[in-house]
Amino acid sequence: MQPRARRLLTAGLLLLLSIGSARAQDPRLPTQKPGLEPAPVQTQQLAQDRPPADTAHVFALLDLAELVFTSHPIVKQAQLLSDVGRAQVLEARGGFDPKLGSGFDRKLFGGTDYYNNWANELKVPIWPGGIDLKVGYDRMVGTYVNPEHRTPQGGLAIAGLSVPLGQGLLIDARRNDLRQARWMQTAAEADRVKLINEVWLDAQKAYWNWYFAYQQTLLIEEGVALAQTRFQGISRRALLGDQAPIDSVEAQITVQDRIVQMQQQVVEQQNNFLLLSNYLWNKDSQPVELPAYAVPQRPPMPVVDSVEFARLRDLASNQHPTLIKLDAKVRQLRIEESYRRELLKPTLNVSGYLLSRGDFYRSEVPSYYAFGRDNYKLGVDFAFPLFLRKERGKLQQARLKVLDAALEQQQQRRTITNQVNAIYNTLKAYERQLEVQAQTIANQRLLLRAELQKFELGESTIFLINTRESKLIDLRLKQESMRASYEKARAELYYYAGSRTLRPE
Repeated sequence: MQPRARRLLTAGLLLLLSIGSARAQDPRLPTQKPGLEPAPVQTQQLAQDRPPADTAHVFALLDLAELVFTSHPIVKQAQLLSDVGRAQVLEARGGFDPKLGSGFDRKLFGGTDYYNNWANELKVPIWPGGIDLKVGYDRMVGTYVNPEHRTPQGGLAIAGLSVPLGQGLLIDARRNDLRQARWMQTAAEADRVKLINEVWLDAQKAYWNWYFAYQQTLLIEEGVALAQTRFQGISRRALLGDQAPIDSVEAQITVQDRIVQMQQQVVEQQNNFLLLSNYLWNKDSQPVELPAYAVPQRPPMPVVDSVEFARLRDLASNQHPTLIKLDAKVRQLRIEESYRRELLKPTLNVSGYLLSRGDFYRSEVPSYYAFGRDNYKLGVDFAFPLFLRKERGKLQQARLKVLDAALEQQQQRRTITNQVNAIYNTLKAYERQLEVQAQTIANQRLLLRAELQKFELGESTIFLINTRESKLIDLRLKQESMRASYEKARAELYYYAGSRTLRPE
């Protein structure tokens, strides 16, 4: 090689080394416009879980419970079921009320006193044996009074009993109605508890739907802010000549897409807010609304352990409102069956009354007119249908109703137990999924951070960053959805067990 050529090659290598060294020190092109400073592509990642800044704005689940249990119209309506049950028992007790009766008839014509009839009676039903106690006073005098009914001038006092020795001895219509009414009251109380539980379950679902919509709004708003920050950084870098202008277009598309999502989510949150307001009433039974600044609490996420699950299963098998109602129905129908079996007996009523003159309290009344074994009235009534077709048909219907109710009770007990088991399995699955989801989110954060570092080194693109970030947003949304679903499933677990997560004091 000639010396001159060797010198030119050496000078060229030195020039290339100097240029490379300058670019290694400052990778940006020296075309920065006056007054423009470089901006970061992203200043932060999606924030971790955080409590509300102002706890005074939190509308907690306990606050919702207080409003629902004290003021909700359906809860108040449920209370009427207990009142109706007590009213039915009171009505049935009316069959054992003492009855006081009195009647007076007199006929006077042409100077003749045809009759002067005055009858008084106090009848007191007695619970055991279907016995009726009767006390009366009759005064029936006059020219044309039937001798069978004529009494002394001072009247006739009566005291005695009417006893059924056949049909009606063990159970009669009055005792049948009262016993059935008592079990109807139990069934009404079970309906009341079940109706309140249903309202509270629906209220909890509305609350956690509102929570999820609120979290969606926060995450999407944060995603919009991050996309806008990235768009501003990319735009400024493009003006500096350090970024391709087309990258700013892609960043802007991401901003616009997330703004559309945010607008849709705002509507969704408002709708869930309105659905929750369906359960908000004041003590005057007037609807109320939450203030716009109200925010939901974080899910408590309590773990239902094996001890609590065993308690709930036992509660579901023995004290579920549906089973209590069916048990009351079975017992009620068995009482009806006993009554229909009693009607197969012949009617045999025996009555006996002691008689005395109406002025028996006077000392001058002869003793043979006073109450005693020589002054009495007896009566016997007997009746018996020869074929008993009506009674046997009614009894057969009652037995079939008992069998039908017992089979329904068995099926419902199995269904309820399986529902409790299924919901518990769902809860445990959510617990495992939430653990995996938390790890997945942590890994996705790490992946996004690495992608940002690669972008700063020129080894990645805006598309990949947006993809990683959108995936992180989706994972966080799924996590919040699973948290809300966990709380709703826990509410269902207590509901199917016949209880509720929160109870009024």
